[in-house]
Amino acid sequence: MNQDLTVGNPEKVLWKFCLPLFGSILFQQIYNIADSLVAGKFIGENALAAVGNSYEITLIFLAFAFGCNISCSVIVSQLFGAKNYAELKTAVRTAMLASGVLCLALMAAGILRSGLLLRLIRTPDEIFADSRLYLDIYVWGLPFVFFYNISTGIFSALGDSRTPFWFLAASSTANIFMDILFVKSFRMGVAGVAWATFLCQGVSCVLAVSFVFARLRGIRTDQKGKLFSLRLLRKLAVIAIPSILQQSFISVGNILIQGMINGFGAGVIAGYAAAIKLNNLVITSFTTLANGISNFTAQNIGAQKLHRIKEGFRAGTKMVWLLSLPLCLLYLICGRYLVTFFMDQPSAAALQTGVQILRILSPFYFVVSLKLVADGILRGSERMAQFMVSTFTDLILRVMLAFLLSGTTLGSTGIWLAWPIGWSVACACSVLFYRKAVRTDLAQS
Repeated sequence: MNQDLTVGNPEKVLWKFCLPLFGSILFQQIYNIADSLVAGKFIGENALAAVGNSYEITLIFLAFAFGCNISCSVIVSQLFGAKNYAELKTAVRTAMLASGVLCLALMAAGILRSGLLLRLIRTPDEIFADSRLYLDIYVWGLPFVFFYNISTGIFSALGDSRTPFWFLAASSTANIFMDILFVKSFRMGVAGVAWATFLCQGVSCVLAVSFVFARLRGIRTDQKGKLFSLRLLRKLAVIAIPSILQQSFISVGNILIQGMINGFGAGVIAGYAAAIKLNNLVITSFTTLANGISNFTAQNIGAQKLHRIKEGFRAGTKMVWLLSLPLCLLYLICGRYLVTFFMDQPSAAALQTGVQILRILSPFYFVVSLKLVADGILRGSERMAQFMVSTFTDLILRVMLAFLLSGTTLGSTGIWLAWPIGWSVACACSVLFYRKAVRTDLAQS
């Protein structure tokens, strides 16, 4: 069901819209964790390291899909808030066509250069073959990743956070069973993990796209929307390109960091792979809620109700901090048990690394979550320059400090310490940019 985010108490509206996102977050993380969990439990530590190693490269492809998702979601939200439904339909079709072309280009690059990418991050020989196998299968499923992300962005733009939740819940549950079936019963190894994800993403994508176009047919318009609009493509690109660059550079930064980690051996790689999955569970949760705040901001800008955005910021901060507290305590107290959940018999290096990462990062979840809420408003108001400055500040600091500190007596610990510093400085930037925006046009109604 479509929901108008421009009427009613902003905090209640935002909570109602974001509650299904909490469920989506849970299932999204189950989806992300399932591959690593099954690989580590049923194949071995090297398989877990291989999947984790490939994961950093898949994030580059996800960066492009995420950029298309955000741009489509923001523009469609503004048009929905303005009740310009004919233009809304044109924007959806334009986004689908442009994303399809981009996806084909990325597939060609991935198929031809996967081995080179793995060599660039110094993938150890003992996990190279499995890493490449997983990555090759993933690349063939990129169209599913792209069109599913665009579809969920459109649902969110229409104020519907429930429909994506049901798709994700079914797909994530199926992925777990398919992973276990292919790996344990069919003994397909890392290939089984990759093919299970491929199939589940494919089914989810087809269903999501079908439901999107069915929903659009139900929105009545006085005029027929166009198949493609160059003007709307430019508007989409204004948001998509910075978002893609942001996510891509973060992924490149993570790949550089992965290259540093790979120099410390398979045990540290496996521990990092487990801990980073748990950390990404939290960061993705915050990012998903920040996307909801972007939709809230964009709809209210479209409806010229700019005074509601400050209340949205306060409600969003309250939500992410309520989520940060239990997750921080969980990782601090139960980090050892959570890391061993990914491996049957972890080596001492793997266990020590995973626990150490969680203990260093988790107290700073309150900081990074505040940054992402401010980023959500900046993105929803199309303030992409400020958004990118904050993001690159975080990235550059993390990569530079990881490189410098890992070369000291701190060793791999220096890499983990770079994260909180980058988050803290970037958070200060994002909040300052948000406050400046509030003092100018966002505060005017």
